[in-house]
Amino acid sequence: MLKVVQSPDPTLRTVCEPCVVGDKSLRRLSAQMASTMYRNNGVGIAAPQVGVTKRLIVVDCDWDESQRDPIVLVNPELVDTWGDPVVESEGCLSVPGVSAPVERAPWARVRYYDLDGEQWEIESDGLLGRCLQHEIDHLNGITLFESCVPSARVQLLSAYERARAEGALPGHTAIEVAV
Repeated sequence: MLKVVQSPDPTLRTVCEPCVVGDKSLRRLSAQMASTMYRNNGVGIAAPQVGVTKRLIVVDCDWDESQRDPIVLVNPELVDTWGDPVVESEGCLSVPGVSAPVERAPWARVRYYDLDGEQWEIESDGLLGRCLQHEIDHLNGITLFESCVPSARVQLLSAYERARAEGALPGHTAIEVAV
């Protein structure tokens, strides 16, 4: 079972290397990542969040205990975003115990490869669109601290230190930072 890497681990600030498309080892890694995501009640996870600096993400924004259908994206690339930016609260498995306001475009289009090496595009709004942008940020070394609304950054740092001192675990977002 993989362990979630938590901030301030420098792995989270690393720009990840591309995966070899069709690499069979990605099947096992992505399955382990999905298991880690579900175990921690997440909706997305990026490889650097489990200590692997490869461009690989797993998302499943509407799972429950009876139905899990993860999407594995190899070398995902944000092709386009559009719409007036929206500020919504986001949590992160690597920054447990807190959530913070993040401004993102409401729609996102992402090009990626599946585990068989076939190229796809996915386009979404809502939670999936936001999740795709959040996880691709991780691949570029961008954490919740850099993504959050600038006026909330100092408050987020303070809240995260408090959450860590209280033993917050990945998947917990008890402290919500406001704008």
